[in-house]
Amino acid sequence: MGKPVAPPRRLGPSPAATLADLTPFRSTPRSVTVSDVNDWNTQIIEQFRANGGRVGGQFEGAPLLLLHTTGARSGQERVNPVMYQDLGGPLAVFASKAGAPTNPDWYHNLVANPAVTAEIGTETSRFRARIATSDERDRIWTQQKQDYPGFSDYEANTDRQIPVVILDPAA
Repeated sequence: MGKPVAPPRRLGPSPAATLADLTPFRSTPRSVTVSDVNDWNTQIIEQFRANGGRVGGQFEGAPLLLLHTTGARSGQERVNPVMYQDLGGPLAVFASKAGAPTNPDWYHNLVANPAVTAEIGTETSRFRARIATSDERDRIWTQQKQDYPGFSDYEANTDRQIPVVILDPAA
């Protein structure tokens, strides 16, 4: 009698997978590709828009917005889901890239083209992005790590200082 044959492996996530299961930033036995990140972002964006700005998984209950930037090289619109901190008019976003060694592409885009828009819930607003001053960064970053301890992990996993970006409402 031969060796039992295992059922075929399922490719991709199970139908019951949550966004937390799908995150490309968790430890996996294979390298994360740009395509993985793009697919993951697309799923979050679709869920955000289908549910009035609410998503599940690791972002459930967290303040999340969809940041629209203009590509620094391409000039094309790019959309990325990012967590934010409400500063009472202005917003702060964090170029953590989950503690990766480099800043996210959206950060380079808004440095080159600071006019951005953000979808928050069902509303879309225009902002002008700027890098937080040292004092602003210290205060805002400390609060973000207290509110969302995962940001402390991101900081510990990288040698770079994670930029804090202020989104000032556009006039």
